Amino acid sequence: MTSFRISEAARLLGVSDDTVRRWVDQGALPVTDAHPAEIPGDALAAHAVRLADAPDADGRSSARNRFVGLVTRVQIDGVMAQVDIQAGPHRVVSLLSAEAARELDLEVGSLATAVVKATAVIVERPKA
Repeated sequence: MTSFRISEAARLLGVSDDTVRRWVDQGALPVTDAHPAEIPGDALAAHAVRLADAPDADGRSSARNRFVGLVTRVQIDGVMAQVDIQAGPHRVVSLLSAEAARELDLEVGSLATAVVKATAVIVERPKA
């Protein structure tokens, strides 16, 4: 079975190592007897689903892929804008109208959520 070190688990969940250690101490995540401690992949996946299913104060949406992060770039050119969001290890780039970017008051350092609803998703696995 696949297992992940605490630092790897933190990177995959987009949280700090300390947060993962706290979840381990609280019993929310199990660890193996290995040294250094590792979290079983199935338990980490279940925890990621629980985090994603947590109630959202923003309301309801049919989109399931939400990336909360910090705006790292806003480029407005004419009627269009490009906004980059760094959400944990993920960089999400959105093209939207310049008007929408201004209405949302998007600027570098502001908190934003990229909501993705796609009809095609490519899945890859690293080589063993």
